[in-house]
Amino acid sequence: MLSSAFLSTVLCVALAQVAQGQTTANPYGQCGGQGWSGPSQCPSGYTCTVSNQWYSQCLPGGPTSLPPVITPTPTIPSAPVPTPTAGPAPSVTPTLIPNHSFIRAVSPPNYRKYLRSQIWNAASDAVVGEPIEAALFRVENGQLIQNANGTSLYAVLEPRADSSVMKLKMSWTTSPAASGRFVFSGDTLEWSNPSISRPQNNAWLVCPDARGNKIVYVNLGPYSYNTPAGCADQTIHAYTGPSAVP
Repeated sequence: MLSSAFLSTVLCVALAQVAQGQTTANPYGQCGGQGWSGPSQCPSGYTCTVSNQWYSQCLPGGPTSLPPVITPTPTIPSAPVPTPTAGPAPSVTPTLIPNHSFIRAVSPPNYRKYLRSQIWNAASDAVVGEPIEAALFRVENGQLIQNANGTSLYAVLEPRADSSVMKLKMSWTTSPAASGRFVFSGDTLEWSNPSISRPQNNAWLVCPDARGNKIVYVNLGPYSYNTPAGCADQTIHAYTGPSAVP
């Protein structure tokens, strides 16, 4: 008859062999520990959890999943768009160049104030000012063009909001005007638009703004009658002398 000690030894060896042949431990079974040579993987839904140096056990629950680390895409700032700047105002009175003229008012309170852009040689409001800052102009195909140190700036009028608006501000842009037509009648500058009826095509206004800039407007109303407060009725004229004179 086999002794109980012998049977116990055989059973332990058999269990060890079975354990060594397994690739996955049983639920709540041992899965690790010092000297453990059995399976170290747990079935789905179980985690090999360390109890102590000698024993790890398959317990319910999967490993805690950490959220993926998202590396933000660096934002590369776009290059700043340079702001157009005007050239320096002249230090001497400008002189005339071929096929151009100065344009100036010829009656008080703006006697011999010359047409230019508010910001020297840059797209901005049309103003009249001192002779030393006089600009040069030509009229081509109905466009009034300022020679801004070799760059063309075009005179444009603001849209008329409704029939109650009786003056339109003039300004300078880098694109030709989409409507309206400039012409010289003799030496007098006129502006017309088929969609706008004017009593007088050569009627202009000069209206100072809060900073004292003398802004130029087309006058849509009667010349020298019901003049807007703070404004002066003007006609403006080509001048072809060799230089702008006071």
